[in-house]
Amino acid sequence: MLGARGGWQALRRCSSLSRAVRLRVREALGAREPADEVKVQGWVRSVRAQKEVLFLHINDGSSLENLQVVADPSLENRDLTFGSAVEVEGKLVKSPHRMQNMELKAETIRVVGPCDTWSFPLKMKERHPLEYIRQFPHLRCRNNTLGSLLRIRSEATAAIHSFFQDNGYVHIHTPIITSNDCEGAGELFQIEASNEARESAEKTHFFNVPAFLTVSGQLHLEVMAGAFTHVFTFGPTFRAENSQSRRHLAEFYMVEAELSFTENLQDVMQVIEDLVKTATSTVLSRCPCDVELFHKYVAPAQKDRLEQMLKNKFVTISYNEAVEILKQASQTFAFKPEWGCDLQTEHEKYLVKHCGEVPVFVINYPYDLKPFYMRDNEDGSQRTVAAVDLLVPGIGELCGGSLREERLPFLESRLQRLGLADTYQ
Repeated sequence: MLGARGGWQALRRCSSLSRAVRLRVREALGAREPADEVKVQGWVRSVRAQKEVLFLHINDGSSLENLQVVADPSLENRDLTFGSAVEVEGKLVKSPHRMQNMELKAETIRVVGPCDTWSFPLKMKERHPLEYIRQFPHLRCRNNTLGSLLRIRSEATAAIHSFFQDNGYVHIHTPIITSNDCEGAGELFQIEASNEARESAEKTHFFNVPAFLTVSGQLHLEVMAGAFTHVFTFGPTFRAENSQSRRHLAEFYMVEAELSFTENLQDVMQVIEDLVKTATSTVLSRCPCDVELFHKYVAPAQKDRLEQMLKNKFVTISYNEAVEILKQASQTFAFKPEWGCDLQTEHEKYLVKHCGEVPVFVINYPYDLKPFYMRDNEDGSQRTVAAVDLLVPGIGELCGGSLREERLPFLESRLQRLGLADTYQ
């Protein structure tokens, strides 16, 4: 279905002889001027043969939109079917259709990898449910929804890296295998050599100490922040919490950053706001068709929310204010809001709605709710820490941060009280 190794070798030999300029589908669609001797490679999305003309739509994953190929019917052959991999050479010309800027007038069409449409699990004119498509890992990325999702994720990843690089941050590759539980929650995947238990009656650890898949690169970043004032990491993290929801993934990629010489929580909040807005605007400008697909079929209300977010300054409220807002709400919550209790998803969504459907920073959480490394505000009986969570429309908490506790006696006292002194010694 995808073209055998020999097919790729044939393509390589042919390409070395051809003078045609290879274009991606996205480049061809976005071209400003016609061009001769152009080559496009991709997979056939549709075939329509008429008496005087042959129409193909091909896609190479670079764009949600397909490139229309117009050819003489004599170029049709039995291997030219939906799903087949093709190489088309010809002229890029202005398209007479309003929906497409350019089309390819084919001079040669070569089937690199034929596709048996009878056994091929994806059908040309069917809108397959995602549950069905997920059965075919090697083909599911050809689906429009999943293809758009992956392109958006790729652009978002690049935008995040670009933001930090443009603002002078050093990218640190923090370890995936680690001996520490960063937040002390105990939701870790422990790792061992697969044959160790069988070969040794007395089991020993591969690294001489228990080793885990990382839940966060934060502690390693904090070490680096002793030499670099601005550092970040963006890598895989793992949580062994057995909760089957999109908010509790076993594996996900997490962005983390540390700023040295920071004494104001507002500095941290400004970085978060700038990062979210920059990444969002980049995705909207780089993937307009992909984003529109989601706005049309998946999350219709999200378009207005994104526009509101980009136009407005994020709102800031304290945890105390948040609890009072929730207590005065006319809505009944499954979890009763009380001071000292963590905010639930239903609370977070209500707060965002109450504040005008724009992102909301909630700051200064109770001391006992947050991890040991967050800075004590020393503010009386209702003791809080300099922590912040960002709540966004439709989701709730998106990210969080804090000032770090830099006073050694405070750190030692809290670690001792939590029984973590030996763990973090």
